[in-house]
Amino acid sequence: MSTPKTTNAPIHVESADHLDELIADNDIVLVDYHAEWCGPCKMLEPTVAEIAEETSAVVAKVDIDELQELARDQQIRSVPTLQFYANGEKAHQVIGVQGKDDLVEVIEQLA
Repeated sequence: MSTPKTTNAPIHVESADHLDELIADNDIVLVDYHAEWCGPCKMLEPTVAEIAEETSAVVAKVDIDELQELARDQQIRSVPTLQFYANGEKAHQVIGVQGKDDLVEVIEQLA
């Protein structure tokens, strides 16, 4: 599966291998762990989409119900959880709804 280097929309993660490939192939990756039934996740969705559109970060969305094993392996206990990866390494994590400016600031610090 080939993944574009840059994208203006969040990428739906299909498997743990797909997520690993995204993290390996891109300098900055924001992973949004979410669930369809999660109200705060729905509140955060437009912000995450704007970040995908406006920054150089690749935004990956992981549905914790579809990929339960991946969420368990990443020790995701609440949603939304946002993980930031820089150069293949996990660099930062936040839990809950966050402001766009705060998230963009983390991306800029990692770039």
